[in-house]
Amino acid sequence: MAVPVEEAIAALSTFSLEDDQPEIQGPGFWVSTERGATTSPIEYSDVSAYRLSLSEDTKAINQLNLLIQEGKEMGSVLYTYRSCVKALPQLPDSMKQSQADLYLETYQVLDLEMSRIREIQRWQASAASKLAADMQRFSRPERRINGPTITHLWSMLKLLDVLVQLDHLKNAKASIPNDFSWYKRTFTQVSVQWQDTDSMREELDDLQIFVSTRWAILLNLHVEMFRVNNVEDILQVLIVFAVESLELNFALLFPECHILLRVLPVLVVLAASSEKDSESLYKRVKINRLINIFKNNPVIPAFPDLHLSPAAILKELSTYFPKFSAQSRLLSLPSPHELPPREAQEYPYHFSFPSSICDSYIFTYQRHYLVINHIGSIRAEHDDFSIRFASAMNQLILLRSIEGTDLEWAKEVKGNIYDMVVEGFQLLSRWTARVWEQCAWKFSRPCKDPVSTELHEKPESFSDYEKVVRFNYSADERKALVELVSYIKSIASMMQKADTLVADAIWETIHAEVQDFVQNILATMLRTTFRKKKDLSRILSDMRTLSADWMANTGKLDSDMQSFQQGGEENRGNFFYPRPVAPTSAQVHCLQFLIYEVVSGGNMRKAGGLFGNSGSDIPAHDLKQLETFFYKLGFFLHVLDYTATVANLTDLGFLWFREFYLESSRVIQFPIECSLPWMLVDHVIESQDAGLLESVLTPFDIYNDASQQALLVLKQRFLYDEIEAEVDNCFDIFVSKLCDSIFTYYKSWAASELLDPSFLFALDIGEKFSIQPLRFTSLLKMTRVKLLGRTINLRSLISERMNKVFRSNIEFLFDRFESQDLCAIVELERLLDVVQLAHDLLSKDLMLDSFDLMLSEMQENVSLVSYSSRLASQIWTEMQNDFLPNFILCNTTQRFVRSSRVPLVPVQKPSVPYAKPNFYCGTQDLNSAYQSFARLHSGFFGMPHMYSVVRLLGSRSLPWLIRALLDYISNKITTLEPMIAGLQEALPKSIGLLPFDGGVAGCMRIVKEHLNCWHPKSELKAEALRGIKEIGSVLYWMSLLDIVMREVDTSQFLQTAPWLGLIPGADGQIMQSQDGDDSPIVTLFKSVAAVTSSNLHFSNPSIFRVLSRQAEAADLLYKTNINAGSVLEYALAFTSAALEKYCSKWSAVPKTGFVDITTSKDFYRIYSGLQIEYLEEAIQAQSSNREVLGDSVAWGGCTIIYLLGQQLHFELFDFSHQVLNVAEVEVVEVAPTHKNPHIVQSSEVLVEAMKKARRLNNHVFSMLKARCPLEDKQACAIKQSGAPLHRIKFENTVSAFETLPQKGA
Repeated sequence: MAVPVEEAIAALSTFSLEDDQPEIQGPGFWVSTERGATTSPIEYSDVSAYRLSLSEDTKAINQLNLLIQEGKEMGSVLYTYRSCVKALPQLPDSMKQSQADLYLETYQVLDLEMSRIREIQRWQASAASKLAADMQRFSRPERRINGPTITHLWSMLKLLDVLVQLDHLKNAKASIPNDFSWYKRTFTQVSVQWQDTDSMREELDDLQIFVSTRWAILLNLHVEMFRVNNVEDILQVLIVFAVESLELNFALLFPECHILLRVLPVLVVLAASSEKDSESLYKRVKINRLINIFKNNPVIPAFPDLHLSPAAILKELSTYFPKFSAQSRLLSLPSPHELPPREAQEYPYHFSFPSSICDSYIFTYQRHYLVINHIGSIRAEHDDFSIRFASAMNQLILLRSIEGTDLEWAKEVKGNIYDMVVEGFQLLSRWTARVWEQCAWKFSRPCKDPVSTELHEKPESFSDYEKVVRFNYSADERKALVELVSYIKSIASMMQKADTLVADAIWETIHAEVQDFVQNILATMLRTTFRKKKDLSRILSDMRTLSADWMANTGKLDSDMQSFQQGGEENRGNFFYPRPVAPTSAQVHCLQFLIYEVVSGGNMRKAGGLFGNSGSDIPAHDLKQLETFFYKLGFFLHVLDYTATVANLTDLGFLWFREFYLESSRVIQFPIECSLPWMLVDHVIESQDAGLLESVLTPFDIYNDASQQALLVLKQRFLYDEIEAEVDNCFDIFVSKLCDSIFTYYKSWAASELLDPSFLFALDIGEKFSIQPLRFTSLLKMTRVKLLGRTINLRSLISERMNKVFRSNIEFLFDRFESQDLCAIVELERLLDVVQLAHDLLSKDLMLDSFDLMLSEMQENVSLVSYSSRLASQIWTEMQNDFLPNFILCNTTQRFVRSSRVPLVPVQKPSVPYAKPNFYCGTQDLNSAYQSFARLHSGFFGMPHMYSVVRLLGSRSLPWLIRALLDYISNKITTLEPMIAGLQEALPKSIGLLPFDGGVAGCMRIVKEHLNCWHPKSELKAEALRGIKEIGSVLYWMSLLDIVMREVDTSQFLQTAPWLGLIPGADGQIMQSQDGDDSPIVTLFKSVAAVTSSNLHFSNPSIFRVLSRQAEAADLLYKTNINAGSVLEYALAFTSAALEKYCSKWSAVPKTGFVDITTSKDFYRIYSGLQIEYLEEAIQAQSSNREVLGDSVAWGGCTIIYLLGQQLHFELFDFSHQVLNVAEVEVVEVAPTHKNPHIVQSSEVLVEAMKKARRLNNHVFSMLKARCPLEDKQACAIKQSGAPLHRIKFENTVSAFETLPQKGA
């Protein structure tokens, strides 16, 4: 069944097409029209219906408007003209025979360009003739036509402005005379073969005169104006109109004001070309008024990079008009570059470059033109208008949502909307005019001493354009300009969005204004002031006839006329209902004409201004009412043409164009560093100003405006192509710089958050580590950036780059770690934590890849069957090549430190990679702070480093590293076997117990005699000690890992135990809290699944059934991991298994059946000899040998002895133990006075070293007994009777790593 239309519309109205994208970009005008409400769409053809005898006037207006349109196109041709001569090929000497063909081709190319100049020459002659003829019709004493109307005056001024700009462009474009000279030269060469070229030569001569003569267009206009009779009357009317409009701010839009400023000096020159004309002119307009206007506006915008100066125009034209040269007061006005220091410094603004660049650069500017001097008031105006406009819009929306509202309140609300729109247009006009005028001022006063921040740039190489743009805006001026551009675009966007909402309110308000004037105010005037003045009464009646809406009110026309005839009777104003019916352009045109006729009486020579009261019979009150409504009529057309007016007032495309400077600099295009829009974007990013960041996209609206102007106004595709190329380049750089700034900010934020609070509290300068908030959130929400007609998803681009940057950062951190030793693992973890927190913070506003995924990719650990990783491989490589050979253990501090011994093989590592500060911690201060923390852990490897290893490798890669280390132990034991065998063979056949009678010295002498056999094998001894030391280092490393793993497992158990229903029992064992088999988490999800299955209203109960099964799997997984074993126990069991194959060699069974005291060559005997020798060598070298081998030797040797079951043998027959026993007896028996002091000192040092070694050995044995008890598996090595027990084989201790894949399995 079909849905009713009303319901469909109601359903559609519930959908919202808006998203959460912030409005931080200017409005997008998708439809551009050449005509608007400000010009009649039907060319005033409806004016004849009002019977006001204005047919000739409107015909002339249409002609002038057509000429204006054509003139603007001619101006576009001239402004965008680029020299063709530069592109012409030059023939080499070998092709001189083809020179004639080259001349012909060149002529054909240049003839096409010169045809455009000929067209401009013909058009300006026609336009000057028609404008002069039009002026002459209104300058006759016996004038028989009505007019000129205000619209007609504006058309004359606009056409004159077009002629002035064309003449200025022709004077400024040096490429046109250059191309013409080549054109004439080629014509001379190719015309030799032609016939009847006289007419062409004459035309060429005329064109040469036109091109080479300055102000040729104005001179021709002057000749045409005064060819028949003088036109001083209409010229004076135009001057008076221009002066009054400028003084009274009659021009609503800034383009109109600029038109008046551009044509006024030309009008003065034309009107004062004779002494008689100048006297009559200065009677109507005081010369001081003109001087004040010219003095207050020394620079007038003409084209984007071309300006006009009234003073310069007056001075230059005085040479062509001798009569005007007598006007000394006007000619004494200074040009912009001639301003005296006092006037230029009237409102100074100073800034200086750093003293390292130059001692003092002080630039002073006139306050009127610099935006920075007005930005405070502009900011206040913007904030105030935004609030009041939003409030007015809220009232209008409320009004539209209420039915049957009070008409007076509705009229007040809609009237307020109209006032706000007019105020908004005035603000936009004033602000955009400031940008135009500042730009013109900068072009008129280039930077004299530019200083570049780039070292490779020299001041001599700077172009003129760089001096007027790149180096002519200080940082504060750029900031002010960015703010102003953002204010213009934000107000325009706000008003553009309200277009459809305010349309009816504006039309009704204009309708009410017109009807109130013609039905009430004019009615009062007809009854009072103009009652007996039939001519004026007729004009007022005509005004009522052409614009009164009698259908909208309660009264009728006949009754009104009767009331007018009843002279003294008071009558209340007519009441009319508001209607959204606005007057047409023709009606406004006619109303302005009629008001002008009432005030002036049709006399152009009337003294005073347009609404001056001299010689007028109209009372001041009525004159004021007429003047107010007259000016409102001028506003109506712009307000009605709402969209076009907003677009025109916010067009800032002129900030990009640089055609004049391209020609003068003789370059194809300037680099983007010289482009003002990009300068503003770059300033916002580089300044890191929190208040400007949200305005970073508004300068790109300048490119949008410039491209619109290039295609629709200038109509030049090559300009659009240049804009597009620059935008593509700039936007790529912008996204790159923006992402870099975002990444730096979030990295700095994360690093600041992770800093130790106690560290910050202890610092007096802790605030420098705090990060000022920057508002990137709005930019990160931009999914539709309007750029050259395209919509760009900035959020997606930033996300892609951020994913790439985060991966690059992680890659850099791994590269940096690979260039350092294993001690840098703590720094790596800290920096990775900073990256992860920055990723988490940024993920709140952006859709980024998972950090774990990025980390796995950079560790090359994405595959499900890959247990290794880049970090684990690097740790293992580092341990093999550097850590185990070159680090020694300090058992007291539980730390590994680098040995002072120079490594046998230098460790080759890559150089530390370079990166920006944001790849570390963001800012230099934070980098310094984190480097200070890193230095605390850079000199050792201990528990903090082990925690970092466990956290970074995780449960996936850690078993791989453990297995690699265990294999390393097995390989080392295999490597040690021939070394130990060689030392066993060298030992003497019999080594007895040390006697007590010789004392310590005698014992040491006997030990040396026994071990002299090892002297030829010093390298073998050193290698054996290093091997034992590396085995000990690995085992101690495993013990540290075991401590950390136990703590991690305990923490995890405490977190999971409540969910698994586990509680401690009476004997410390883990018990189940519930009698049933299910844990609390499984019970919870099963009950939820049961409830949702029984609930018919629940849409998808299968979700909770899946969750219930996942809870069962999690329960099984976590319960399995509770009974975790010990890493150290597994390592000891693995080492014991590795020693099995060498047990017969290192722990031989005595042949006699008793303990072999003298002939034993078991491992404990070898280790005892090695230990006492390196202790003695350390004493003799006056340096601790522990700096070379450390405590790892004891861990390695004692562990092998313990696992071989030789602990008791070692404690009984160790040389050091025996020497210490002798030393104890010697201390008791021998008095200190009978000893040699030198021998005593050395003996005491040696004994002390042996005591330390014994304590360390005992500590190791106690730790091994606690973690790997062997009493139950090998009861005792020696019976009380002295008979030995053969070694009993036993299975390894059950470990959590029993499922670890075995090598070769």
